[in-house]
Amino acid sequence: MKLLKHISILLIVLSTSLVSAQVTFEAKLSKKKLGINERLRIDFEMNKDGDNFNPPDFAGFNVVGGPNQAVSTSWMNGKRTYKKTYSYFLSPKKRGSFTLKQATIEIDGNVYKTTPQTVVVTSAVDRPNDDNNPDAIAANSIHLVAEVSKNKPYLNEAITVVYKLYVAPNTGVRNWREIDNPRFNDFWSQNIDIKNLKVQNGTYKGEDYRYVVLRKTVLYPQKTGKLEIEPLSLDITVEVPTNRRDIFGARLMTQAHRTVSAGSRTIDVKPLPMEGKPTDFTGAVGDFEFNVITSKSELNASESLQATVEVKGKGNLRLFQTPKLNLPSSLEVYEPEHSENVVTNLGGMQGSISDSYTIVPQYKGKYPIPTISFSYFDLKTETYKRISSGEIIINVLEGPTNTTASDNNIANVNSGKQPVVVSDQQFAFIKTDANFQSVNPNHFFKTTGFWTSLLLPLLAIPLAIVVRKKKQVRDADVLGNKTRKADKLAKRYLGEAKKALGNKEAFYVALEKALHNYLKAKLQIETSEMSKDRIETLLLEREVDKEVVMEFDEILENCELARYTPITNVEMQQDYSKAAKTISAIDKQIK
Repeated sequence: MKLLKHISILLIVLSTSLVSAQVTFEAKLSKKKLGINERLRIDFEMNKDGDNFNPPDFAGFNVVGGPNQAVSTSWMNGKRTYKKTYSYFLSPKKRGSFTLKQATIEIDGNVYKTTPQTVVVTSAVDRPNDDNNPDAIAANSIHLVAEVSKNKPYLNEAITVVYKLYVAPNTGVRNWREIDNPRFNDFWSQNIDIKNLKVQNGTYKGEDYRYVVLRKTVLYPQKTGKLEIEPLSLDITVEVPTNRRDIFGARLMTQAHRTVSAGSRTIDVKPLPMEGKPTDFTGAVGDFEFNVITSKSELNASESLQATVEVKGKGNLRLFQTPKLNLPSSLEVYEPEHSENVVTNLGGMQGSISDSYTIVPQYKGKYPIPTISFSYFDLKTETYKRISSGEIIINVLEGPTNTTASDNNIANVNSGKQPVVVSDQQFAFIKTDANFQSVNPNHFFKTTGFWTSLLLPLLAIPLAIVVRKKKQVRDADVLGNKTRKADKLAKRYLGEAKKALGNKEAFYVALEKALHNYLKAKLQIETSEMSKDRIETLLLEREVDKEVVMEFDEILENCELARYTPITNVEMQQDYSKAAKTISAIDKQIK
């Protein structure tokens, strides 16, 4: 019996050791049912390191964070436990049931797969107002608002949509990306460039907030009735305070993801009134001036002049046509050249549009350009207005007499277009460059260029020998070369940080990134493995002085603390110089 008991204990121990030696690769969900306004975390865990990790396609979700890597190793009773995790944060696109397919990884030459996971997405759920929940804090601290200048505009009247992102004073925004852009159907639209985002103080629902203007758009409705302005949606990484504090007593921050939307807006577009509407009205809405200008009033036959029909002012300048110019049939008229000098700002389009006609009279006489008029709808008085140009007389002084028809016949420029005939004899220019050739030819032999070409290679030989010797001396200077290489490497990694000097947050983010990238390049480790102890161990193993390693750790700690403490430009410059000096020292010493 005792023998059987010992054998059973031995079998249990062997089976336990075999189970512990097995490779596991699992997918774990933070929840299997969530609202469309919630986030899902999925962890892919393995008990042995592997290569070629491939996540599923996450159909039905947007990846808003990750992959984040975490590695942990522990020893218990002489046994080593290892765990590596790839984490993703997902935001559902719509309601329904979704299956997250298998992820794969290669471990010791074998491919392992996770089990597919099913997730159910429901309608939006109410979140508890938990002051310690980062997602709840972010939901109450970030708001995207679309401000529309006018809800009941006329057809072709300019309105503006300004998108503002409001942020509570105790939170911050790390970055954002647009996940749904409005298309502005049934509107003529133009975005106004915003070169620099300016943080301003304001109020949201009676409370103090900071805000930035993310986008400005000018819209001209092209249809009447109720038109929808589609929402703008952003995915935002929010920094929210925690209950933990640093050594200076300031709250430490953590990150949360938040999807915000400005919401759709409905605009009720009024039609232009029918009462008093001119028959030649082409859709101009705004406040305009109208002119017809000729480049000259007297000329000879076969000479040309320019007649310009111009509309200038403020309104929908690009959305209507200028009136056509009617001229006597005895004047030769060419296709008009259209030009626009229009700028768009929050007030709408401003500037001028014009059609320029080239006119060539064929006969002597006086030719009238009849009065033409331009009508538009004035938004200030909400009435139609008409502007007339007045009659212009063109006096042709010299030329043949027209005996075929009366000069008073009027023809539309669209039916009287003439092709431009180019003649080689119309214009003759005086030649200013003469192509004279010397009677006596010049020979290259025995010239200055000949002797220079002959002697220059001979003079270059001693110079090449001197340069080569200097290069050999420089190559032999191993310590000097290593120093120059280290300085160059430090400048390359710290270039972005130097550009951000004066901007505290951007500078320390760039500085920390430069230090991490340098370590990744020199030590061949990933960002997830960069713990303080790990960095110290690797640098000391590579024969870097302990004082230099401590300086490097101190710079990394400064990068963490500086985001939450006041820092002057002088201190930033000192940290930059110290980082450059430390990187250079490590690169000289590392084996």
